[in-house]
Amino acid sequence: MLTDRNALLLAAMLAGSVAAFPAAAQQSSPAPAAQPSAPPAAAPLPPGSPLIGRPDNEHAAKLAPVAPPPLAASADKLPTAKLKAPKGFNVEVFASGMQNARSMRVGEKGTVFVGSRLIDKVYAVVDKDGKREVKTLLTGLHRPNGLAINNGTLYVAELSKVSKIDKVEDNLDNPKLTLVYDDLPKDEAHGWKFIGIGPDNKLYVPIGQPCNNCMPSDKHAQIRRMNLDGSNVEVFAKGVRNTVGFDWNPVTKELYFTDNGRDWMSEDVPEDELNRVTKAGEHFGSPYCYQGNLPDPEFGWGRTCDEFTKPVALMGPHSAALGMRFYTGTAFPKKYQNAIFVARHGSWNRSKKVGGDVVVVYLNKNGTVKSWEPFLTGFLENNGYVGRPVDVEVMKDGSLLVSDDWNGAIYRISHGSNRARVAGTR
Repeated sequence: MLTDRNALLLAAMLAGSVAAFPAAAQQSSPAPAAQPSAPPAAAPLPPGSPLIGRPDNEHAAKLAPVAPPPLAASADKLPTAKLKAPKGFNVEVFASGMQNARSMRVGEKGTVFVGSRLIDKVYAVVDKDGKREVKTLLTGLHRPNGLAINNGTLYVAELSKVSKIDKVEDNLDNPKLTLVYDDLPKDEAHGWKFIGIGPDNKLYVPIGQPCNNCMPSDKHAQIRRMNLDGSNVEVFAKGVRNTVGFDWNPVTKELYFTDNGRDWMSEDVPEDELNRVTKAGEHFGSPYCYQGNLPDPEFGWGRTCDEFTKPVALMGPHSAALGMRFYTGTAFPKKYQNAIFVARHGSWNRSKKVGGDVVVVYLNKNGTVKSWEPFLTGFLENNGYVGRPVDVEVMKDGSLLVSDDWNGAIYRISHGSNRARVAGTR
């Protein structure tokens, strides 16, 4: 789902010119009455703006992407007390002070790596001398949202390239980035990446649709996969508008991914999707069809939704379903085993907001969805945000981390007496 801050730009006022009339020899003519000046003209919206296509009515005019606070919240200002999980679960602050904390990955030695989208940093959260410390691992990057880790190597996805740091946990004070792959579009709209490494030991990189709703090129609206050195690239999934979260079923090894539906069709449709890839090359509908059963009013002509792979679940209208992980730990009750936790960042183009939570999706044995329900709530209050969850990550001890880019923090969800030491951060 889009979250960049965009605003309508006003053009300069049109300057009127007054014609000069020659003076009459015997009698001067009265000056013409002043004409009202033209209203200011709005400049065209930049390509990919989330406001393109917004209906011209008073209700839609009030809707625009929600700008986050300019700085990370201090630990004592975090909304931890407002966050609610099911009975028996604990919600604690894991780390704070990371502006725009987004995607997360955990290293073999326990380091938690955190990407960002609106700023230029990648963070590393480490335990040092009995205290939890937040370090800035990398700076000066362009939308380093996506992270993946494999055999000690951290992969970092920026807007138009993927790089890596070998033996990253041994080089936290002197990381060296090496380019892996850069044959990627540079569109800002939906350009930030969520990446992962599959059970086939290949790197998966999505390329979003470069707009709210348009006919994308053959380089957009897809998920690519490649070798870890960037070779042997293929298109793995098509018709993907904007996925910012995916993971592999630990039993079937199939890829599941969230996908954000288009804006401005309605406040209530289309819903965001949870999809499953059963074979390489499947097409998931965008921009012809959304939510599996809703032809697009512009591009759906002459097409049918039955041409495309349908979602396994609908995740709410404009809810911004983002990061997701299968729960592979053993610390939570048995019903959560191999279930999917999904962070819903929350809507901006609905009068009554939805999302702003973490939900849990339960699967049938055949990989279809049985049901889903709220798991962590409280980020949405009085139709406004006190936090916005982005990603989830399972720790080795079975606890669940949840990142919050609104506050620049990470929360830890544990069960029963499996509580973490709430360490200070600096």
